[in-house]
Order: sequence, then C-alpha cells, then structure tokens
Amino acid sequence: MSSLTSDLLINPQDLFDVSSNSFNESTQLGGKATTGDGRNFRYVLAGAAALVPGKLQQASAEVTGNQNLAVAAAAIGDNSITTTSTVTVTENQLAGGYVSVSVTPGVGYTYKIAGHAAATGAVVTLNLEDPIIVALTTSSRVDLLASPYRSVVVNPATASSAPVGVAVAATPAAYYGWVQTTGAATVLADGTVVVGTSVCASNSTAGAVEATAGVQALVGTALSGIATTEYGAINLNLG
Repeated sequence: MSSLTSDLLINPQDLFDVSSNSFNESTQLGGKATTGDGRNFRYVLAGAAALVPGKLQQASAEVTGNQNLAVAAAAIGDNSITTTSTVTVTENQLAGGYVSVSVTPGVGYTYKIAGHAAATGAVVTLNLEDPIIVALTTSSRVDLLASPYRSVVVNPATASSAPVGVAVAATPAAYYGWVQTTGAATVLADGTVVVGTSVCASNSTAGAVEATAGVQALVGTALSGIATTEYGAINLNLG
C-alpha cells in the first residue's frame, strides 16, 4: 500500500553525499527533502553518465514501446495488471514507477508499480502497491512509466522527457544523490539571462537554462543576471 510521507528535514552537508548504494533506506527515489530555507531536493539515481553540479537534469528518455499497451481484464481490488502487449524490461526496471491508464475503462487512474519479473518481447505482470479502483477490460490501454528520478540524465538540447532538478554534487553514473527542485540554485546559462525574468530548459546547450522561449519547459526565475556560458542564481520551481 502506498503511504503518504512528510518532507525529510536534511542537514545541508548531507546533500553532497553520494553512494553506489541507497544510503538512506527511509527515502525512496523521488523522496523530497528540505533544508527549511525554501530549498527542496529530490533523491535520485544517476543514469549512464555522471551528474554535474549546476546542470539541469532530466528524467530518463521516453520509451514509446511502453505506451498504449493492451492489458488483461483486472477487477476492482486486484493488486496486479498483466499486459497482453509484449514489452522488454529487466527485473524491477519499472519498480517505483507507474501504470497510467490512458484509454477507458479506468482512464485517468495512476497506479504505483511495486515490482515485476524480467520480460524480453513478452507480456509482463506488474505488481501494484495499491488495488485497482476501476476495473480494467481488454479495451483498456496503459502506459508504463519508470520513476522520473531513476536513471536521470543531463537535460539534452532536444528534450526526451521532463526536467527533474539541478544536480548539487558530482554524482558518478549509477550512484544515488540529490537534485534541487526549488529555491535558490546555481545553474548554467545559455545566452544572457536577465534578472527577474523566467528561464526554461535550453534547446541548444545540454544541462543549461535560457531566457524563456515559449516552447521549452519552464524551470524558474533568475535571481541575478547571468552572462552566457556562466553559472548564476535561479529561483527554481520544479516541485
């Protein structure tokens, strides 16, 4: 059963700790911590490349093959969903992620994945943390989503998912650490940023922000002017 938790109060020094193993068993991926001064952070697992302090990070790239999947019927109260479409996943690759019901019956509901077996071009049964609320039928369709905080990457110039935060410490590939999501943070700028203006994810420099262009994901508001290719203060607003 999913549980509601309060924010974790964290010593700022702990934000710079990284580990090859989850060093905070009480904090799951995406767990939220605060230093109490308006800065919030999320617990993440780095992807195949190291996280660089001051660079915007993105959730792992969209997997279109895990979308619009057919499923077997599932009754109210069931704690699993079995696809009838085939997928390829390693064991528990999607644990901590979500089943999003995209086509009715059951449309609009999101269920957290507790775990699953490996599948290679095969159907898969997804064990859920919560029971089915609205019964699914063979007409239902679902999308499978990994946790946005698993295997995070430097935000690419061409977006392939959503920004999740700014790295606060050098975090080796496949290590656990923190990204900052709200409050004053130092971030790489692409192009001149004017104080008091909105910034978005850059579409030309990976990991940077730029003056809002109207099409990229909004990230926050500049707390100071920043010259291009330099790092400066952004008031983040990524939750």
